[in-house]
Amino acid sequence: IFLSRKCTVWKLFGLCMLFVLGSLLWVQLTCSGDMSQTVGSSHLPHQPCPVERQSSSADDPSWGPHKMALIVPFRERFEELLVFVPYMHAFLNKKKIRHKIFIVNQLDHFRFNRASLINVGFMESGNDTDYIAMHDVDLLPQNEDLDYGFSKEGPFHVASPELHPLYHYKTYVGGILLLSKKHYQLCNGMSNRFWGWGREDDEFFRRLKTADLKLFRPTGITTGTKTFRHIHDPGWRKRDQKRIAAQKQEQFKVDPEGGLTNLRYKVESRQEVTISGAPCTVINTFLECDLSLTPWCQSS
Repeated sequence: IFLSRKCTVWKLFGLCMLFVLGSLLWVQLTCSGDMSQTVGSSHLPHQPCPVERQSSSADDPSWGPHKMALIVPFRERFEELLVFVPYMHAFLNKKKIRHKIFIVNQLDHFRFNRASLINVGFMESGNDTDYIAMHDVDLLPQNEDLDYGFSKEGPFHVASPELHPLYHYKTYVGGILLLSKKHYQLCNGMSNRFWGWGREDDEFFRRLKTADLKLFRPTGITTGTKTFRHIHDPGWRKRDQKRIAAQKQEQFKVDPEGGLTNLRYKVESRQEVTISGAPCTVINTFLECDLSLTPWCQSS
């Protein structure tokens, strides 16, 4: 009927409707195919639902049996956090690393204590993780060959001195350090004496030696100091490098007893949040300070 020579308005209208309906059906089928292809793709930074991707890995043996607790000591650096969580979630998913991200947020008015916050993260990370990553919020891995897997033989320093953009001395173990929970307990965690910036990782290097743990570092990485992106702005985020009273002398001493065994803190709340599709747990924490032992936990 529609192909007759006399083309009425109604016939044209009918043809247009058939064309529109056919086009909509084609678009629907095409988009459905693209979505299923994206979810199965290895290009995870472009993936729309990273939470679903990680949960679907539970029964996939290619992801391995181990699960990391990525512990981030944190205070007020929200701009960096908004970049860090989705970036690391996508990075670890692409490498098929099972993980949970813990942001340990210091709420009290004492000076920042990175080591104590890592201790808190360890204590609060639960039984479903068997190794930890002590990870600075301003350090992003740029090389996909970096190993974030379970290190059975000993601690693995991802941000090694020859790769870190700022710190290059041989005993440096800060930035990003992986180790099993068993090895972290063997060290009694980190010392709680270090309030303000610096020295806590140097003391932890000595703990690794005392525990007779061999330190491992990346090999075959050719990107040098461009291996990581350091997003810290020293002009905007000045480090608390004050050395108050006896802190000047005490900062170089080994803490033989302190660590997990004398950690004092209170969890104000735990919040499960999602940042750009990436899940993380925020542990809002109040640290406690013994003024008789470390009076420099206060600014003045």
